[in-house]
Amino acid sequence: MFTGLIQALGHLFHDGDGRLQIHYAAEVHPLLREVELGDSIAVNGICLTVEKILPQGFVATVSPETLDRTTLGQLSEGSWVNVESSLRVGSKIGGHFVTGHIDGRGCLESVTETENAWQLSFSVPDQRVARYIVPKGSIAVNGISLTVADCSPSGDWFSVAVIPVTYRETTLQYLQPGQWVNLEGDVLGKYVEKFLQGQANTTTRPIQGEALSLEFLAEHGYA
Repeated sequence: MFTGLIQALGHLFHDGDGRLQIHYAAEVHPLLREVELGDSIAVNGICLTVEKILPQGFVATVSPETLDRTTLGQLSEGSWVNVESSLRVGSKIGGHFVTGHIDGRGCLESVTETENAWQLSFSVPDQRVARYIVPKGSIAVNGISLTVADCSPSGDWFSVAVIPVTYRETTLQYLQPGQWVNLEGDVLGKYVEKFLQGQANTTTRPIQGEALSLEFLAEHGYA
């Protein structure tokens, strides 16, 4: 489990057979200095397992499924990546709960600098993630916890407003229109979807009282 608050930038290198080396670009968060063999660590939002500790980084192996669903296989040697260690018990949660399990990919459409922020818009052709995108909801873009500023009703397009510190300390500063990113929808939406499916597939109510439905959620402020 992660929070979507990036702790370091790194450079990615391919060792072959799905093995990756991540080299930290500069001084990193103290928690990354405590990473041990077998620990979980997020690279561009993807949960990986540390197999070897390097003086300034680590080595991990990526499965064919992960390469197929994410952008890792498309990144060239030395590409910038976001790095975050797993959440520790008692740590502050300043972003939102991020599992590190990518739902799909999106494509950066445009970047617009405003007076005090950057406005980024993305297209989302993959319905595995588009259905979880809602206005003012949470979304992880390359592992970065962001808030959806606006989106289409189907979720196949959305925009985010990024403050200067987030833009400066993550890989968002290097993204160009046409580049693909990893997307993870809010895990809360996935559980709500599962409960609604269960409600629709049973003849008896799974909970006492009023049935859980889209109308019920809207009435109680979850729309």
